[in-house]
Amino acid sequence: MSDPVGKLPSELDQLPDRDTEETAEWAASLDAVAQAAGTRRAEYLLRRTLQHAEAAGLALPKLLETDYVNTIPTAAEPEFPGDEAMEARITAWNRWNAAAMVTRGSKYGVGGHIATFASAAWLYETGFQHFFRGKEADGSGDQLYIQGHASPGIYARAFLDGRISEQQLDNFRQESGGNGLPSYPHPRRLPWLWEFPTVSMGLGPLSAIYQARFNRYLQNRSIKDTANSHVWAFLGDGEMDEPESTAALALASREQLDNLTFVINCNLQRLDGPVRANFRVVQELEAQFRGAGWNVIKSLWGSAWDELFQLDTTGALVRRLREVPDAQFQTYATRDVAYIRQHFFGANADLVQLAGVLSDAKIAECFHSSRGGHEPRKVYAAYKAALEHKGAPTVILAQTVKGYTLGAGFESKNANHQMKKLTIDEFKGMRDLLGLPIPDSAFADGVVPYGHPGANSPEVRYLNERRAALGGPAPARKVKHVALPAPADRSFAPLLKGSGKQEMATTMAFVRLVKDLMRDKETGKRWVPIVPDEARTFGMESLFPSAGIYSPLGQTYEPVDRDQLMYYKEAKDGQILNEGITEAGAMADFIAACTSYATHGEPMIPFYIFYSMFGWQRTADQMWQLADQLGKGFIVGATAGRTTLTGEGLQHADGHSHLIASTNPASLNYDPAFAYEIAVIVKDGLRRMYGEQPEDVFYYLTVYNEPKVQPAMPEGVEEGILRGLYRFNTAADLAEAAPAADAPTVQLMASGTAIHWILEAQKLLAAEWNVAADVWSATSWGELRRDALECDEALLRGEVRTPYVTRALEGATGPVLAVSDWMRQVPDQISQWVEQDYTSLGTDGFGLSDTREGARRHFGVDAQSIVVAALAQLARRGEVPASAVKEARERYGL
Repeated sequence: MSDPVGKLPSELDQLPDRDTEETAEWAASLDAVAQAAGTRRAEYLLRRTLQHAEAAGLALPKLLETDYVNTIPTAAEPEFPGDEAMEARITAWNRWNAAAMVTRGSKYGVGGHIATFASAAWLYETGFQHFFRGKEADGSGDQLYIQGHASPGIYARAFLDGRISEQQLDNFRQESGGNGLPSYPHPRRLPWLWEFPTVSMGLGPLSAIYQARFNRYLQNRSIKDTANSHVWAFLGDGEMDEPESTAALALASREQLDNLTFVINCNLQRLDGPVRANFRVVQELEAQFRGAGWNVIKSLWGSAWDELFQLDTTGALVRRLREVPDAQFQTYATRDVAYIRQHFFGANADLVQLAGVLSDAKIAECFHSSRGGHEPRKVYAAYKAALEHKGAPTVILAQTVKGYTLGAGFESKNANHQMKKLTIDEFKGMRDLLGLPIPDSAFADGVVPYGHPGANSPEVRYLNERRAALGGPAPARKVKHVALPAPADRSFAPLLKGSGKQEMATTMAFVRLVKDLMRDKETGKRWVPIVPDEARTFGMESLFPSAGIYSPLGQTYEPVDRDQLMYYKEAKDGQILNEGITEAGAMADFIAACTSYATHGEPMIPFYIFYSMFGWQRTADQMWQLADQLGKGFIVGATAGRTTLTGEGLQHADGHSHLIASTNPASLNYDPAFAYEIAVIVKDGLRRMYGEQPEDVFYYLTVYNEPKVQPAMPEGVEEGILRGLYRFNTAADLAEAAPAADAPTVQLMASGTAIHWILEAQKLLAAEWNVAADVWSATSWGELRRDALECDEALLRGEVRTPYVTRALEGATGPVLAVSDWMRQVPDQISQWVEQDYTSLGTDGFGLSDTREGARRHFGVDAQSIVVAALAQLARRGEVPASAVKEARERYGL
């Protein structure tokens, strides 16, 4: 095998060769093998040599792809510790009830999915019987991320163990009556069973990685011993198309998360057809995971294939399996033996010879049903190997048949994901295949019956015994509330008293508050600062040396800024999670921290701070996941607003995150104007989320990078701050140029940094136009709307309640003008409950690069524009002459 002509330079050419003669001998040996035994033999020897080198720990690049065979040979499989016949009966009952539940529900048109669990049943059952640790043992148990479309099988198992009733099964996807079952894993809808929402595909694998990482974080910070907790994520091969599914593979490998196992159900089908019609998804996934540093275990073929591989003395079978595309293999699973003999074995003479000694029954069994994911012994071997592997996470690629045991009408059919029911005859065929004792008379009314062997049956006793040995039922969500003591008032005092003459942005005010709260003796260690590589942007570098940046390796280098006060300090027990440039990863970290109170019985107080534009817009799906998982914590959109972040331009200018946030019922959204408002909101947020009667909510706060003098908190405004609106001052409070007593009046209302624009407008209106303006701080347009909607709902029940915003403005004279650094739709959320004439100004449209003054003039929200808008409102009411509006526009150059 001489060097090919025109060979490209290699990195090996840059390494000194100590013994060129020995190198030439190795090359000559390979040439000789290729010439004498063929290139395939040479390829085989090279692969075996590389595998041996890898096992020996030599520092060589890994093979990214191995042969299309099981990683664990049959001869190396460990002894199976369970009663296979008993577990087969249990699995059969669960298969039946899952299919029956969806089929019975189809008459109501509520849908459901049958084929996914049918293919994955043994992947779950083997885990439930032998591996998944429950929450009644020591520690936190395991964390199970169930594939969303497999939920009917999990409900069926909970029915078998007595945790779900037949009535609830019949209310699958019919929740409004209060006794139903949600379509997928939704903790908010079924909080005693589901722990993690997974059906928004791609978020499950991403969250599982960060959950495993957060488990190590708790361990390394000595908050909770999580050494015995293992994270299992069950995924579909089609789900791996989602970019979030593979976004954090390198993180899991880099941090050696051997407490994590992905189980990918490779049934080769996604929602509409093959996952990789012209390719092989298993080999693609293997290369992807091995390249990222994961341990890969392939469980592809069932025991029926053993005979075929033993007869394959030339390697022709393995080569053929490696070249057949997935869509063609799906076709083999649905065609007769003659087709398989012609199109698979007919590819070459060696395969024709092999097929000649195989019976039709053997070929049919191999190609129609015998897959590694359908045999508990092979699944058990893969799971055991995954738990025993140390130093890296493991992915198990288990091949199955989608729709397995549901009959020829379902198995491997492209449309089976959308097929919602079986006929009575198909159920009878399934019954016979599974060997279930369900008589024909049970179908007399034309409705498929549920099946249960009895609460005292050997199957249920076996199931309960196995779960007791593993620490109780699973999946399960158990919350033992631990109230956190309120932090000392001294942490909030600096913000409440104001900044004096010093200017301070509200972003910095929030960071200073949290820094003080992290010093609290009782709760300080529970704060989890999370930032996606922008800590210095938000003034958080002061936390680096004191709190430390979490790294499981500690700090293995000397930082370049070690001689500086605020040097970059990494530590194994570091408190800050600096995630790099990944909002999705930071959000996954946040979810794990937000739900630690339930997962581990350890309430943590995370705050995730990010460029406002890059939060809800990029990761709103994860915010919904957070709400579903009943997470608690503070999301902070920093450098908020469309005009406050100078110079950055269109894709950095956020004028709409509060609109997106308003769509999430669990999110309490605040846009504080002053530092003292932040203090009041955070203090009450800690009470509501972590106090004696915790609520399943989280907070979204927007803060700004515009330095301003921060006033001291006026008396009696706390309720208004929390409810969303209070009067900050009146025209009579102006020290200079107060308007006349009979002057026209307008109510100016603003949130966030816009408060400073209306304060300036208030002075201009008084001094130049003899208009009295009262200034209102609207800390939360969203909370005002939430309260008003609740009042409207109460009215439908016959209860008359007045919205807070209506009561707060009662008696206020003149029109209301609402202003913010957001789209007008944000303040317009409350317009229908304001009895006064109401209009708004905002930053609708795309952002742009400019100075703050230039941007605000462009959007018409600066003080002068506000004055003109206020005069226009008054002119429409006949309270100022129309000429005043024209004069103001000309005076201010609008």
